Amino acid sequence: MFPNLYYEGAVLGLCTFLIIGLFHPIVIKSEYYFGTRCWWVFLLFGILFTAAALLVEAVFWSALLGITGFSCLWSILEIFEQRERVRKGWFPKNPKRKY
Repeated sequence: MFPNLYYEGAVLGLCTFLIIGLFHPIVIKSEYYFGTRCWWVFLLFGILFTAAALLVEAVFWSALLGITGFSCLWSILEIFEQRERVRKGWFPKNPKRKY
């Protein structure tokens, strides 16, 4: 019926949606347990994934690595914004951590 459909774009869109959705709880849990001092982990992984995207020839996998890398880098901003959300009372504070 549709002999010339190419699914890579749709699959890449779905993967992007899932990666972004996955990073929301990662940022929330990271801030809860470690505060903002773990921002460098997101930086390190962001650089690694983005560098890997430059080395992979296949467009689909390169794009997926790039999306993951820039999601890691964006999470640096989000972890500091999460700290503000906790201060406003929108998210719970970790009672075992000193503020």
